[in-house]
Amino acid sequence: MANINQVVRTEFAAAIAQIAKERKIETQAVYDAIEHALVSAYRKEMGSLDDNFYYYVELNQETGESKIFQAPVLEKDEETEEILKWDETKAKEVTPAGFGRIAAQTAKQVILQEIRRSEKDHIMAEFKERLGEVVTGQVLRMDRGAVVVEIGRGQAYMPPTEQMRGEFYRKNQRISVLIKEISEEYRGSAIIVSRAAPELVEKLFEREVPEVGSGAVEVVAVAREAGVRTKIAVRSVQEGVDPVGSCVGQRGVRVQKVIEELNNEKVDIVPFNDDLSLYLKSALAPAENLLVEIDETNRKVVVTAPDDQLSLAIGRGGQNVRLAAKLTGYLITIKSAEGDVELEATGKEEYEIDSWEELLPETREFLVQRKLTTIYDLERFQDKWMQAEEISNAQKEVLDKKVKTFQEEQKTAEPTAF
Repeated sequence: MANINQVVRTEFAAAIAQIAKERKIETQAVYDAIEHALVSAYRKEMGSLDDNFYYYVELNQETGESKIFQAPVLEKDEETEEILKWDETKAKEVTPAGFGRIAAQTAKQVILQEIRRSEKDHIMAEFKERLGEVVTGQVLRMDRGAVVVEIGRGQAYMPPTEQMRGEFYRKNQRISVLIKEISEEYRGSAIIVSRAAPELVEKLFEREVPEVGSGAVEVVAVAREAGVRTKIAVRSVQEGVDPVGSCVGQRGVRVQKVIEELNNEKVDIVPFNDDLSLYLKSALAPAENLLVEIDETNRKVVVTAPDDQLSLAIGRGGQNVRLAAKLTGYLITIKSAEGDVELEATGKEEYEIDSWEELLPETREFLVQRKLTTIYDLERFQDKWMQAEEISNAQKEVLDKKVKTFQEEQKTAEPTAF
């Protein structure tokens, strides 16, 4: 008989122990989950139960045999009615006939659920250690605007806010993404990856430029409007190393590799300088002959540009000055040679539409989710916002006015810098 019992134990307890070891699950957690599931199965089988009793399971961890017991309730929480105490000395077995088959099916389901949950927990723990890494992933599918990307053992989500403007994703396409965070809000625990984060550009330079990877060249700051343009400030921490030249590479081969990974996004490499005036002028390139007045106390700068450099300093849609403000951390006001204020950038604007004071937060959210973040996007895809019920008529009028003003300016404007 002892040999038979040993075989039975091997078939149940040892099987669970093996699964727990392979999947890195605590064996007691599996047993606890089975007991809880058996009570739920019993409730489902029997229908309504007497609230005056507490129901629990005794599971033989060697044989797998299970028995259902009911015990009189001694104490309940007054607010939640959760059972706090019960009298096991008066417990009575209430296992129904044929419950063994139900118990076996329930145990199997619980084990499978525990395996899936444990695997997910381990995957999440693994990727928590890899936050900030750049990996190559494969596009699996689109899911309500988000891109589902396979990255090794895990599946990650790339929400619209983390996607690059003007970039479209195809099934099985391979893309470089930054492991940005583990979100507990995006449909439960999920890995969030990004192609819009400034950190992605920095990590790509670390990968493509040995001097950046080794620390000989330091990335001081990155300002980015994903899908369109990035400014990256670099400096050398090793004598004799040219920071800009290192990042550009011979015949531009290094920076071109980064640009290809970013789907031809324009990248400006700016030499950092402790002289703030020189740094600001470099940040506002390609504009030249700028007069810079600095208020370091309030972190404000007034830049006066000659008439032939004004459009270059501002950039298309104000992008050049927005990125310069973000890169340097200074509020920048651009003035013409006559002293007229042409544009002001705080450095906090994430997109071109953020500089429009009339835009309501809910309208901005709608536009960002659909990657309509510049005046060019709004002009090109007017149907997307003109027909949207989520945008009020008043806000549509604001956007329509912006588009019409832009169209009028385009008819008479000289070419501007990208």
